[in-house]
Amino acid sequence: MQMKAERPLKVVFFKTDTGNEPVREWLKSLPKEDCKIIGADILTVQYTWPVGKPLVDNLSDGVWEVRSRVENRIARSLFAVVNQEIVLLHGFLKKTQKTPDDELDLAKKRKRQYLSNL
Repeated sequence: MQMKAERPLKVVFFKTDTGNEPVREWLKSLPKEDCKIIGADILTVQYTWPVGKPLVDNLSDGVWEVRSRVENRIARSLFAVVNQEIVLLHGFLKKTQKTPDDELDLAKKRKRQYLSNL
């Protein structure tokens, strides 16, 4: 039986070995309106996890994506759920229908790094 998650789940930003937070930096680089939309979508995930499509999709290996529609573009926030926390691994604006392999590979690499530092 699956335990019900605490509400809301805590959100943490993945940190590189040098202390950078790539998703936070990505969000800061976006227009304020885009940030608000993405933030609201992540908030929804925090309070209603587990969530399915159309907001969230499972990509593979425990990496999920929050699918946000911003100003005629599509933003993706890739994350993993670790110990009742949403770990934001990577964020980008999509140009194609499919999530590019290099974007997913980067998120998986960051997830492995995060888990090895626990």
